[in-house]
Amino acid sequence: MATIGLVVAAVATELAKPEEERTWHGRVFDLVPYDFRPPTWERIRAAYWNPDSERLFSDRVFGVGWAVNLYRARTLMNEAFSRLTGAPEPTPIRMSGRSRRTAKSLDADEAE
Repeated sequence: MATIGLVVAAVATELAKPEEERTWHGRVFDLVPYDFRPPTWERIRAAYWNPDSERLFSDRVFGVGWAVNLYRARTLMNEAFSRLTGAPEPTPIRMSGRSRRTAKSLDADEAE
């Protein structure tokens, strides 16, 4: 019932505006986001998989309410799992050759 009420309020908000000012996206009661524009792949990705955002909940691509940023949810779940298990943070593996200093010290040891 609440969702239907919010949809009706969002449509009423847009219809109350003059036709040239209707954008079909905004907020109901300055709180709940709505968007009735046709979705695009960019907006879908920004709402449901956005590594650049720290927000867990973002505006929905179509409809009323919020979407879950699954990238942020995954990050939070990994952090919580690591804390629960006491596992150390993974360390990146460097795939590079020997440094010059190491190579010179090895060459000097071989010369002796």
